[in-house]
Amino acid sequence: MEARELREPLLTTPPDELAVMYRAGALRVAGLPEFLDRYGHRAAAEIDIGVPRWAEDPAPVFAAIANYLRVTDPEQAPDLRFARAAARAELTLDELVRRARRRRPVRGVLAGLLLRRARELGGLRELGKFTGLYALRERRRQLLLAGVELAGRGLLERADDIMFLDLDEAAGAAREGTDQRGTVAARKAFHERELRRTRVPIALLSDGTDVETLLAPGPAGEGALGGMPAAPGRATGPARVVLDPAGARVEPGEILVAPTTDPGWTPLFLTAAGLVTEIGAALAHGPTVAREYGIPAVICVRDATREIRTGQIITIDGAAGTVIIEG
Repeated sequence: MEARELREPLLTTPPDELAVMYRAGALRVAGLPEFLDRYGHRAAAEIDIGVPRWAEDPAPVFAAIANYLRVTDPEQAPDLRFARAAARAELTLDELVRRARRRRPVRGVLAGLLLRRARELGGLRELGKFTGLYALRERRRQLLLAGVELAGRGLLERADDIMFLDLDEAAGAAREGTDQRGTVAARKAFHERELRRTRVPIALLSDGTDVETLLAPGPAGEGALGGMPAAPGRATGPARVVLDPAGARVEPGEILVAPTTDPGWTPLFLTAAGLVTEIGAALAHGPTVAREYGIPAVICVRDATREIRTGQIITIDGAAGTVIIEG
C-alpha cells in the first residue's frame, strides 16, 4: 500500500508497533523494502556498531514517514522547498560572480567556475561515510551471528548482548565456554545510567575541567540565550525538545531543540521551522542540513535542552545566534 493510503495508522500507531507489524509481514508499504535495501545500513549514532540499523529496526523510518505525512501545506512540500532553496542559491551565486567581475573580470570567471563546482560536488563529502557504513553493518551482522550461538549455549541472555563484550571476551566465551551474562548485566546497567546524562562535555582538560565552563557565553541581550549563528533567518514557534530521534516527531512549525544531530536526525528537519543545538560546528551535520532545507539554526546554545521546554514559544535568529524564550 502507498504511505498516503496508510495515513491514519501511520499517524496514530507508535512507530515501534509499526516496525513489529512490518517485520512480521502484517504491514506492507510500497517502496519501503527497496528503501531499506539501499539505506537500511544507516541509523542514528550510526558509527556505533552496537546500534541497530534501520533494516533491523525500521521504527525510525516509520516515524519519519509519519512526520512527512504531517506536512499538509502544499507550499512546504519537499520538492518545492528544495526548488526554492536551489533558486536562492543560484541568485546568490550570480550576485557574487557579478561583484567579483566588477573588480576584475578574470576573478569573476574563476569565482563562477569554483562556486558552481563546489555546489555540484559538495555532496560527495558524505560519500565516504555512507559507503564506510556498509562495512560496519557487515561487522555487526557477523557479531550478531556469534551472539546467536553464544545465547543458544546459555552464555548470553540475548544475541545482541555480545555488543557489551570486547572481542577477547567474546572469543573466550566461544572457545572456553565462559559465562558472560554477569559481565553483560553490569555493563548494561552502567550504559543505561550513562544514557540518562542530559549533557556530555565536548572537551575536558587533563585535570577534568569542562572547557565550556571556562568560556563566557556570547552576548545575547536581556532574556535571550546566546549561541553561534549557523543558518540565517528568523523563526518563531513552539519548541520541541528531542533527546533521541528514534520515534520522535516534530510537528510543522515547531523548532527542534536537541543536544546535537547526526544523519539519523535528518527526517525531523523537514517539518521543523528551525534548529537549536547545544553543541556543533558551522560545517557539522545539523547546520549543513538546516541550510539545505532553508531553515534558521543556532548552535552551541549552552544547556538549551534544559533551559527550553517543549511547547514554549521561542524565537531564533540564525544570523545573530540568539534564542529568545517568549513564554
